[in-house]
Amino acid sequence: MTENKQPTIELYPELDACVETQAKRLFSRLSSQLLKEGENEKLLAKLELLRLFLEGADFPDLRSQSEPHLVNGKKVIFTLRLVDGKAEYEMKIY
Repeated sequence: MTENKQPTIELYPELDACVETQAKRLFSRLSSQLLKEGENEKLLAKLELLRLFLEGADFPDLRSQSEPHLVNGKKVIFTLRLVDGKAEYEMKIY
């Protein structure tokens, strides 16, 4: 059995903190953690995934997809993955 070394990140948007804000906050936390701990492959991979997501995502579109569900009291999760060098996401509603 081979281990999947590609990072996966889950973001949980809220009405007062959209998926972009959550991604920026996590990027900041992981950057601080990396500075404290030093070289860490897992952190570097997650930071790269977040960077690609922040640079390439259409956040107005993501907000328009997720906010109606949040307003109706549902939980939304965006799962990020690296696919062929690009950040891809899947949105789930609970």
